[in-house]
Amino acid sequence: MLRNMIPATIVQGHRVASGLNGNPRFPGGTLRMQLPFFRDLGLDLSRYHLGTLNVSIAPLSYRVVQPKWTFQNVKWHPAEPAEDFSFFDVVVHREGAKPASGLIYFPHPDTKPEHFQSPDVLELLLPWTEGLGYNANIRLDVPAEQMAFTPTPPHGGA
Repeated sequence: MLRNMIPATIVQGHRVASGLNGNPRFPGGTLRMQLPFFRDLGLDLSRYHLGTLNVSIAPLSYRVVQPKWTFQNVKWHPAEPAEDFSFFDVVVHREGAKPASGLIYFPHPDTKPEHFQSPDVLELLLPWTEGLGYNANIRLDVPAEQMAFTPTPPHGGA
């Protein structure tokens, strides 16, 4: 199995998945609300921290090849539209620590109503892991058959 080893930097996200932004529409965070829906569809996320670790892979960008799981039309919120989600395997490596296995959490941008990510940002689901903080440099090990990574083309024209 071919693997991608991608350098990444931890960045702050919207804090909606964890509920730390205090949005009353998502009490306890979107992940807490979504957990039973994914479990009913066959994916148990209970071993992961109920928040995403956002990482920038700039200057790279990613392309979905074949997700490990994809769920379409998930109606997880009573007032928000249904969304499509995909998940990919990832192992996070960092200096002086054991690797942490998890998933890349990917709400499909074409069905996501708000809180869009920059095209170089991935959201990771991991067990609670001490020592991960903003601006820390890590490496992502992602199966090549699930995602591809390429340099982001420069903006603007010649």
